[in-house]
Amino acid sequence: MAGVQFADVRKSFGSFPVIKGVDIDIADGEFVILVGPSGCGKSTLLRMLAGLENISGGEIKIGGRVVNTLPPKDRDIAMVFQNYALYPHMTVQENMGFSLMLNKAPKAEAEKRVKYAAGILGLDKLLDRYPRQLSGGQRQRVAMGRAIVRDPEVFLFDEPLSNLDAKLRVAMRAEIKELHQRLKTTTVYVTHDQIEAMTMADKIVVMHDGVVEQIGTPLELYDKPANLFVGGFIGSPAMNMIKGRIDPENPKSFKAPDGTALPVSNPPADALGRDLVYGLRPEYILLDADGLPGEIVVIEPTGYETHLILRLGGSDLSCVFRERVSARPGETLRVAIDAAHVHLFDAESGRRLTN
Repeated sequence: MAGVQFADVRKSFGSFPVIKGVDIDIADGEFVILVGPSGCGKSTLLRMLAGLENISGGEIKIGGRVVNTLPPKDRDIAMVFQNYALYPHMTVQENMGFSLMLNKAPKAEAEKRVKYAAGILGLDKLLDRYPRQLSGGQRQRVAMGRAIVRDPEVFLFDEPLSNLDAKLRVAMRAEIKELHQRLKTTTVYVTHDQIEAMTMADKIVVMHDGVVEQIGTPLELYDKPANLFVGGFIGSPAMNMIKGRIDPENPKSFKAPDGTALPVSNPPADALGRDLVYGLRPEYILLDADGLPGEIVVIEPTGYETHLILRLGGSDLSCVFRERVSARPGETLRVAIDAAHVHLFDAESGRRLTN
């Protein structure tokens, strides 16, 4: 196994920069997810690590060795793609052992590695089947098995679950996480789905427009987003954001443009006198008979939780309640805000203000 380092890595297509000086340090055995919207550069960064894209500047290291000019076959990595890319005329066993055959591995060794990977992935009884005889989840396991038999220093996953239905994606998330816990191989995983990132990663790298916005554990990013982009991207439903300013006569009150006053626990000194964005996660809006009145716009019972959109003053807020809510759109609901969990962002720079 080996760590991975990106040092001031850049990539341009002609005169158009798509990766703009990325620095990431991935420890040996860590499960790191690159996440961000389409076009942010995460897949390009993964392809550069794999050797499928040339880099325009900086250094990429695997196990302390600079791999900028090494071909993919010499980087000791294994990649699992979005499409399974299985050979339809080969059995599961042949698909999984194909790379070993190309490398002229002894037959007994190849069979041993394939059986080991099949045992880990629950494919023992499917080795004689062809891809057309497998479900989507089984095909994805075969693609993962093909990577495992190579015993690489680093696993690379490029949106491997995006072709699966919602229920199967949840199951495969758990399987990939369990696989990593068993093998402890350094893993770099790309997805646009922040739920995948939150549930699977040891560390998340949030990318936007070719730059790294923030690196941290899932809960660090959720509880302490560095800026407006991370705050809005991480979390589902998304963070509520309201523009306004701290009330100069009452520093523990935030005033929205329509005059609605929202509570602030302990605003930073540099929050006064500037345009701000008030960030509030949906779960920190609480039912309170003596609270602020809001009009229910949409109500979505999910069973375990109730999701609402509540019009409070001139703002529509997403709310998540664990309690059952017996109400209809158009009715009034009173709520309180947990001021201890409010975030204040500078409206111009997007940076989160801290004490």
